[in-house]
Amino acid sequence: MTRPVATCRDDVQPPIAAVREAVAIALAEDLLPLGDLSAALLPGSSRGRAAFVARAPGVVAGTRCAEQTCIQVDPDLEVTWVVGDGGEIGSGAVIGRVEGQLSSLLTAERTALNFLCHLSGVATAARRYVEAAREGSPSARIWDTRKTTPGLRSLEKAAVRAGGAANHRGNLSEGVLIKDNHLGGLSISEAVHKALERWPGRMVEVECDRIGQVTEALDAGATLVMCDNMTPEEVRVCVQTVRAHPRGATGSVLVEASGGVNLENVADYARAGVDLISVGALTHSVMALDIGLDLESVASSAGADPGER
Repeated sequence: MTRPVATCRDDVQPPIAAVREAVAIALAEDLLPLGDLSAALLPGSSRGRAAFVARAPGVVAGTRCAEQTCIQVDPDLEVTWVVGDGGEIGSGAVIGRVEGQLSSLLTAERTALNFLCHLSGVATAARRYVEAAREGSPSARIWDTRKTTPGLRSLEKAAVRAGGAANHRGNLSEGVLIKDNHLGGLSISEAVHKALERWPGRMVEVECDRIGQVTEALDAGATLVMCDNMTPEEVRVCVQTVRAHPRGATGSVLVEASGGVNLENVADYARAGVDLISVGALTHSVMALDIGLDLESVASSAGADPGER
């Protein structure tokens, strides 16, 4: 059971089907084959209330996953959120509370925290990059990559949105990205022309590591040019090349900086005039936000059999 208190935009939440599936897998990993042996020692009459408490400042994400964990462990657990996904918190802040049978609460604890800590870490990292990039240019957008944890992509991409960043393609079917390895048997022009012919209306992005490739991609009709592993000054030249091109002058071609981006130099890349900056570190090497579950009260249900489970 959930009693929502905090408001949370739907666009920063992952699909509920993906959440249910990920939670079910995580709980099976934790509970098979014999269940929670430690929680089984507790009397069935014991009820508890606990709070999700931040140990460090950050941005919240993953409440739907933590909530679904409680539901799948015990539908009678009551979850109330004080802060929704995308909300900023300080150290010591209460994010939400869960109340119900103590054994169920403790069984759900670690899995719920694993999701909440990891996804809040993603959202926190995204927010830091967004704020750092804004110092270089308010128009440059931070977005993620496909360097995600297997099985958790839609959850992590939702956390990226909760942090204020944007999503690149969710999977290989959502757009065309022509990288250097794709060019082993054909040119940029050939690859772009085939893509536009076969999948009109799709994003066609070309990874470029030198200015000549940028010009070729523009002439071929690419809709997005990625400046890969270039310095901010090299990226600036590429941006000027795109803007000076007949297609780029209309704003129909976006420019992305990718590779070697960190919190120290992201403002420089933003200042170079790009539209987008991709950061794999948002998901592939993020540090979890430290969040704990603090037990606030324990009581026995009146009239319950202490040995009843």
